[in-house]
Amino acid sequence: MKKKKVEFENKLRSFIKSIEKSFSTDDGQWTIKGFIDLFENVYTISADTKIVSKILEIHLFPSISKFASDNDYIIVPASHQNYYPDMSFIHKDDETIKFAVDFKTTYRDAKNKNWCNGFTLGSHGEYFINRKSTKNIQFPYSSYLGHYCLGIIYDRNDLAAIEKTKVYNIKDLKSITSVIKNFQFFVAEKWKIASDKSGSGNTANIGSIKYIPDIINQNGMFSKLGEKWFDDYWMNYGKITIKGKDGKTKKITSLEEFVKYKKGDTSKIVKCKTIKKEKNE
Repeated sequence: MKKKKVEFENKLRSFIKSIEKSFSTDDGQWTIKGFIDLFENVYTISADTKIVSKILEIHLFPSISKFASDNDYIIVPASHQNYYPDMSFIHKDDETIKFAVDFKTTYRDAKNKNWCNGFTLGSHGEYFINRKSTKNIQFPYSSYLGHYCLGIIYDRNDLAAIEKTKVYNIKDLKSITSVIKNFQFFVAEKWKIASDKSGSGNTANIGSIKYIPDIINQNGMFSKLGEKWFDDYWMNYGKITIKGKDGKTKKITSLEEFVKYKKGDTSKIVKCKTIKKEKNE
């Protein structure tokens, strides 16, 4: 099974590299310009991240489907909007060979291109804790051999972002400014690019690291500790109480505190880079 996992990951990474150029024009602009109607009017796209993300997913899906078919997998999309993962890859000849693939998009920081806005890596709630649960997950978490992010990092086009939706004729298609540009695709196991912080406010979502070279190289906080530490930390996130330096009790919400509590090797924690630190270097 380990061999199948390595094989799937390598093939998915090679596939992503092979299609990267098909998303861009020669100068890096997104080839998608807007929506077209029967009268050959082109309506430009909003820069809203949810809209951009969904259209990118639609743009990618036909290629993903071909990749799956060429490698003897079937794709089972999430049956509900809030289900994990976005796509389940199941081998045609052996349904126990199953991989979770979540589609992730994010944009680079406008001033520092080594940084991105980050993204969430799924819930650390019911299905993550109870690996046999089917709540908000397509198949039980433990049934997947690996959990992957298929991601796209891009630049926002400031000129297009500030413009309101416009209507063009299809003859003017090439002159339309794309809302995003300069794509960078990546494939990563989600535990290898995880941070130790929640990814979205009060919801139970795992946050990603935000330093792009570390995302591409799968150099997250848990990458040297291992997946078991990732699982243990996020299963117990905010549940263990310790005494702080001031003598008051507090909940563990940092990896360093957790590893110390478990008497593990804190030297294996990969320190998350911060954008503030890099600007001062």
